[in-house]
Amino acid sequence: MSEKKEGNFNRRDFIGAVAVVGTGALLASCGKSAAPKGTYLDEAPDGRPLKAALIGCGSRGTGAAGDFLRAGKDLKITVLGDLFPDQLAECRRKMAGKIDAADDHCFVGFDAFKKAIDTDVDLVLLATPPHFRAEHFAYAVEKGKHVFMEKPVAVDPVAVRSVLATAEQAKAKNLSVVTGTQRRHQREYIDTYNQVANGAIGKIVAGRAYWTQGQLWFKQRKEGWSDMEAMIRDWVNWCWLSGDHIVEQHVHNIDVINWFTGEYPSKAVGMGGRARRVTGDQYDFFTVDYTYPSGIHMLSMCRQVDGCANNVSEVIVGTDGYAFCNNGMNSIYDKTGKEIWKYTEPGEPGQEPRNKSKMSAYRQEHIDLVTAIRSDKPFNEAESTAKSTLTAIMGRISAYTGKETTWDEVMDSKMRLGPTEYALGPSDIKAEIPIPGTSKNASA
Repeated sequence: MSEKKEGNFNRRDFIGAVAVVGTGALLASCGKSAAPKGTYLDEAPDGRPLKAALIGCGSRGTGAAGDFLRAGKDLKITVLGDLFPDQLAECRRKMAGKIDAADDHCFVGFDAFKKAIDTDVDLVLLATPPHFRAEHFAYAVEKGKHVFMEKPVAVDPVAVRSVLATAEQAKAKNLSVVTGTQRRHQREYIDTYNQVANGAIGKIVAGRAYWTQGQLWFKQRKEGWSDMEAMIRDWVNWCWLSGDHIVEQHVHNIDVINWFTGEYPSKAVGMGGRARRVTGDQYDFFTVDYTYPSGIHMLSMCRQVDGCANNVSEVIVGTDGYAFCNNGMNSIYDKTGKEIWKYTEPGEPGQEPRNKSKMSAYRQEHIDLVTAIRSDKPFNEAESTAKSTLTAIMGRISAYTGKETTWDEVMDSKMRLGPTEYALGPSDIKAEIPIPGTSKNASA
């Protein structure tokens, strides 16, 4: 088989202060320079120059670096950090002429994040495998840095609690934190949220969240790689590094349902299994029934198997209709199935209005972050993303064990995945697949 390649403002404050205004629109109101187009900023306002450190130089980190640099003027990446020298070098090659990281500001190794954060940067971009996120986030906030960090923000309950604690410290220091749940910055989603919040579908009674696709990338072990190096290079297929794909990828869809409902589930009953994965210790598919305190149920489905029906979308069901969100092609329907609203924005001169925004949500995240910093209006998403991450972890645990799992159990759990000391050498971690209903649930 051939190898695939890689591809201080919480929700309660948000609703109370601006009711139906979305993240991008809210931050647009903070701008001090050029007026935004429509209700959103296409570029962060001018202001003091900002220097950033990129920690994690793989494809996602390199992409985040590009989005940050295109978010406004006077933005620079002056520091790079990664575990592997070849990955850092590849990032420098791809970003040649775009980044300003001198040789003495490029760090490698497990402690690269500390060396990078200790430089004179204003913010850090955290894009390493999720297992390391909580420690890196804590150190960045300790050092007074604003943060962009990719989702998920943890792989286990211990790390979730760490992120929640650090989020409070960031608020106390007036630091801005934006996470990689970009749908909260995506204009189609924000406008759909506003419609739902204004009663377009009545009272929310259920939600459905889907991310079903073909097999994701993987890395076969190469000669000379130690146990630890092989796992970290193949990180997306190992539970201790990624959280399994229900956490690493499906958290996006789960987060949308949490966002729209304004709740987090109280319990979960899930199932899943492994049929075709060729590396690591993860499942290929999950289905989870989440129950929310208000009685709302969310059906959650995710799968990474070739040759199957694919679906990446969210559905929010109300008493008077439903909202359908499909990669930005967002619509609202009444109870008969008639479309009563569709996202639109002006097209280019002489063109019809478009149903999908021309602005990348990945770039909008960084526009919003830079806007918050330069406008001195701190914005912090760490808590909401940590709780959506915990929602996904709860579903994973239920599927791995075959048991009902509650929010309180997971929030109080002492589960911590992975080693406590890091070195590129042999490892005791083996690819043991959890078997529901048995005692073989080490990863659960």
